[in-house]
Amino acid sequence: MAFCQGIHHVAIICGDYAKSKQFYTQVLGCAVVRETYRAERQSYKLDLRLADGIQLELFSFPHAPPRPSQPEARGLRHLALVVDDLEGAIQHLQACQVATEAIRLDEMTGKRFVFFQDPDHLPIELYER
Repeated sequence: MAFCQGIHHVAIICGDYAKSKQFYTQVLGCAVVRETYRAERQSYKLDLRLADGIQLELFSFPHAPPRPSQPEARGLRHLALVVDDLEGAIQHLQACQVATEAIRLDEMTGKRFVFFQDPDHLPIELYER
């Protein structure tokens, strides 16, 4: 029996909090749930919600090390978000000055997807429903 019921949230440490906050809220359209500044850590925590209820947490920590390599570093490989209209999503990203890779086809499912990066170069995939 599987005890995991789904994903609650994905946590992301960002290098430039203001830039990442703008990207995830204005470009990707995530809704702000709450924003907390923790003075003892000199850190913001921004709780965001996607349309399906899954949450993203953005953290700002002073002097966080950069991602060691692209794209095959240990840890989270990429964040995949589902979209209904892949072309429309790509047009929106490009209008927001976000570069996207070429559309690819998932050989296992026959679904189309595309990659782009957040302000800290975290690979993000848009996967067509």
